[in-house]
Amino acid sequence: MRSLCMEPGAAALPIGDNMARPPCAVYKWVLVPPAHPVLSTAPCRGQCQLLPRTTVTDTTRPALPDHLSIDPRSPHHVAAVFEHDVGIRFNGKERFDVEEYCVSEGWIKVPAGKTVDRKGRPLLLTLKGAVEAFYK
Repeated sequence: MRSLCMEPGAAALPIGDNMARPPCAVYKWVLVPPAHPVLSTAPCRGQCQLLPRTTVTDTTRPALPDHLSIDPRSPHHVAAVFEHDVGIRFNGKERFDVEEYCVSEGWIKVPAGKTVDRKGRPLLLTLKGAVEAFYK
């Protein structure tokens, strides 16, 4: 039995030596044991099936919250969400500098340049508009 690592952050699934094609970014497929598609650690013994990669990764992602912050001291910080790539679209344009967002209230907080407070944290500006959070 050997184990293949799929992508950063993804769990390695054990497969039998008789499986011909390993999972990779080119094929976009994952070899999955039939018992449990995500968490199985038993060898497949030739009974694996090919499933689309999105089938495995979509079931392991937690739902995106309405209000999320990257600051671990914040009550709106959810560590499980940050194990995956999260994208924020603000007014139809993807932003890469968002520190905090709220979808229902329609705002994001972004750093104000290189300005920091006396504790070394960036000063944040609140921008209002249409906010959409998504997994990449």
